[in-house]
Parts: sequence; structure tokens; C-alpha cells
Amino acid sequence: MWLFLAFLMVPLIEIALFIQVGGLIGLWPTLAVVVLTAIIGTWLVRAQGQVAMNNLRRSFSDLDDPSEPLAHGAMILVSGVLLLTPGFFTDAVGFALLAPPVRTAVFRWARQRVHVTQFQMGPGAQGPVHRDPAARGDPGDVIDGEFTEIPKDKSPNHPGSGWTRH
Repeated sequence: MWLFLAFLMVPLIEIALFIQVGGLIGLWPTLAVVVLTAIIGTWLVRAQGQVAMNNLRRSFSDLDDPSEPLAHGAMILVSGVLLLTPGFFTDAVGFALLAPPVRTAVFRWARQRVHVTQFQMGPGAQGPVHRDPAARGDPGDVIDGEFTEIPKDKSPNHPGSGWTRH
């Protein structure tokens, strides 16, 4: 129901704001403001997105909980969509989401309402990760065995050996 109301109310709010602002400053300045906010918003989204990606990389390399940097990245993505959508209301919400204190407040609000039952990162109780399976005591695809050389006349491919190849 909330999603339906959002899809109904946001266009109505945008139309009302376009009419009000257009009546105050005129058609061309209104369109110029919409285009200018899209350009500025794109630049800010790109800059904030780079900061969010660096924070996410840092949390992965430090083996920290990546939920906050991921949430900030998602909110920056949503703000980019809102800023590229023509309108004053969506621009206001988009610019608000670009402010780190607003994103932090939204993350804290969401974290109080979402309960994570389990979170595991890295190898856990399995110990350190090694690329070589034998280095961690796991034979992997290694088959240990002994062999005996069979003379050519007794080999499976020799016609008189009793072996057949299928």
C-alpha cells in the first residue's frame, strides 16, 4: 500500500511544484534549474560513489562488517536515480541522500528495524584460506597411490593381455 501511495503522490507533488515554480520564475528558468540539478547531482553522485566504494573496499580488506558501506552505496545509487528524474521533490530527496549525516541517520533507523540472525565473513572456523589444498591438510584433487610398470606385452592395449578397450 505504501508503494502505491508513493507512485501516486510523487507525480502529483512534482506537477504541483512545477506549476508553482514555473509560475514564479517562468518556463525556461524552470527547465534550466531541472537540467542544472541533474548535472550537479550526477557530479556529486560520482564523487560520493567513489568515497563509498573506497569505504567498502576498506571494510572488506579489514574484514569489518560491510553492511554500512553497502547501505551508503545503495542510498547513493537511489539518490542518483532521484536526481536524474526531473522534478523538484525528487531532487530535494536525492540531494538529501547525498549528505553523509542523512545517510547515517537513515542507516541507523533501518538498522533498528532489521534484525540479522547470522553474519559470517571470511573462512570462519575453518582457519586461514590457502590456495594449495595440500597446505591446509586437505588432499583436494590429489590421489595418493603407488604404481607398477607393466611390460608392453602385458599392457591393457596389447591384444593378448585379456583386456579390452571400450
